[in-house]
Amino acid sequence: MAAPWPGRCEFFVQKKNRFCKMVVGRGRRFCGEHGAMEEDGGRRIVCPLDPKHTVCADKLEKHLKKCNSREKSKPVYYVEDQNAGSADEDDTVEPVCLSNHSRTELMSLLDKLKTAVQGLQCDLDESVLSHSVLQEELDNPKNGDSAHKHLKQESSILGHLEALGLLGGGRCFVEFGAGRGKLSHWVHEALKTRTNLQLLLVERSSTRFKVDGKHVDAAAQFERVQVDIQHLDLSKVPLLQQKNLPVVGVGKHVCGAATDLALRCLLEKPGGTGPTEPAQKRLKTSDPAPDLDPSRPGPGPSCGAGPSVLGLAVALCCHHRCQWRHYVGKRWFRQRGLGPAQFMAFTRMSSWATCGTRPANQDAPPQDPTNQNEGDGEEHEPAEETDTVKGFLSASEREHVGRLCKLLIDSGRLDYLKDKGFDGRLRRYVSADVTLENVLLTAVPSPDLSPDLSPDPSHDQSSELN
Repeated sequence: MAAPWPGRCEFFVQKKNRFCKMVVGRGRRFCGEHGAMEEDGGRRIVCPLDPKHTVCADKLEKHLKKCNSREKSKPVYYVEDQNAGSADEDDTVEPVCLSNHSRTELMSLLDKLKTAVQGLQCDLDESVLSHSVLQEELDNPKNGDSAHKHLKQESSILGHLEALGLLGGGRCFVEFGAGRGKLSHWVHEALKTRTNLQLLLVERSSTRFKVDGKHVDAAAQFERVQVDIQHLDLSKVPLLQQKNLPVVGVGKHVCGAATDLALRCLLEKPGGTGPTEPAQKRLKTSDPAPDLDPSRPGPGPSCGAGPSVLGLAVALCCHHRCQWRHYVGKRWFRQRGLGPAQFMAFTRMSSWATCGTRPANQDAPPQDPTNQNEGDGEEHEPAEETDTVKGFLSASEREHVGRLCKLLIDSGRLDYLKDKGFDGRLRRYVSADVTLENVLLTAVPSPDLSPDLSPDPSHDQSSELN
């Protein structure tokens, strides 16, 4: 049997057939977990706050005061269900598996879907842009296919921010579902010569290998807040209170309901759901983004006591994880004779857009429908319930239905943005071979309150479902 590594624990782990690899303290033979093996190690017990680790019984009281699993006080910007939406009982619908629907019920849902998408532009414009700040990394042969996939998406998002006049100093970029913070990193790299730049990264889970921790720059201020978007009050974040800069919302694959939570977080008045102030005239998209003077009000609507909003650019995904309570397009849905039951069915069908040709994954683990970010991977869609309709819908038809469901859900978001004084657009910002979830939602304050965002009824590109 091999000897333990120098400076490592001497406890032999039978299950793994090797010695423990934990580092030991000076003068010790065993790590903290196996300290009971020491003659003076003392009895160890399971931590009452987290059974995944143990603690010396005689040091329990001291440990409970510093254990990472202890209940921590809520930060000042935490407001319970601040952006959750209405919790009315009549809006509460239990998710129903499509396999429980009869063929007649499914055909009725498809008929309602065809009616609801009439007049919408089903073939979204493809607008693949780029930004020069990422070109060196894109040309770096050391980056593999996965890295290039992420770089292309980040480059296009920055290109759209620049084309919309949103990429500039004198503002705070709020990245929702930030994960490792790569998107904020590239925003910083593109604007590191600008003044009054702030970057706020919102992520509810603890994340390893964060890139924002590597930035030590007086010109730009990074801050990460670990909080669910559902409970975030931007008006109370200390970073935003310091200079009162206008904000730009960004996100790369903000999953499902987290997109709706982010829109509410940006555009709803704290403590209420009333309309915001009328939008001021926005910058022309051909104008360079200026370094705004923080003493001047921003050119976008203000969310009550919170900061002004210049615009947003959010890459969408995982519509099957949307929830009716959080959804911002309820009014738009109801205007089309649809309600929470149809919404839940269409969210289920939306996964066909990316999983229509894949076999059903019976072993997929259950997922949290409001999860904001799944790390750096984008393909979060589970393949589910495709066998139910194989008898009367082909794989290509299922994919088409899935795209229509996504479009229908996103159109409700566009209506919400219009009601808040913003001009919203949906574009395919990268090609499908980079990611199947390739739709970018952008919005800037409307030039005035009169334009109608609804497509021309005569321009009906919705195709028939065979």
